[in-house]
Amino acid sequence: MPARTSEPAPISFTADLSTIDDTTLVRLPKQASERLPSRGQVAVRTSLGTHDFETVVEPDGRGGHWIRVDDALQRAADIGPGDTAELTLEVTREWPEPDVPDDLAAALAAAPARIREVWEDVTPMARWEWVRWVQATSNPETRQRRVEVSISKMDNGKRRPCCFDLSSCTDPNLSKSGKLRDLT
Repeated sequence: MPARTSEPAPISFTADLSTIDDTTLVRLPKQASERLPSRGQVAVRTSLGTHDFETVVEPDGRGGHWIRVDDALQRAADIGPGDTAELTLEVTREWPEPDVPDDLAAALAAAPARIREVWEDVTPMARWEWVRWVQATSNPETRQRRVEVSISKMDNGKRRPCCFDLSSCTDPNLSKSGKLRDLT
């Protein structure tokens, strides 16, 4: 049997834009989520209506996935909460760079060059995991400790954080017990 070298077929679906507090998102239908290659984060090229962009589909902690639709994306796609959207996802091996939170970025900037070299040498997927782990708490002391531990682990050559469930919803503003809260 020949090795599989092609990307999975595009996944098209229709879904409603919903909100949790002040965050707008699209929850993938079960059938669409099941076609993704991982229950964790997945890098995708996406079209929302006629607007194309790259993102990382987030796990919902229930075996499904969701996509954040920020204000700029809503304006670009001319869509908002309560609207129904047509989306097409294409899984990609190329991960977009994550938005590094200020506290982690400052710690990396202040770290010795060898630590910054580890950060630059790891894959964008691994950088997403570091960012996700740091941000997976709403407690400021825990978050600061995670920034410090991240720098320490990279100083010891660790290329990824450990010990958290990659299929859980780790956004503390959107989840409860690792599961995406109910949509409104």
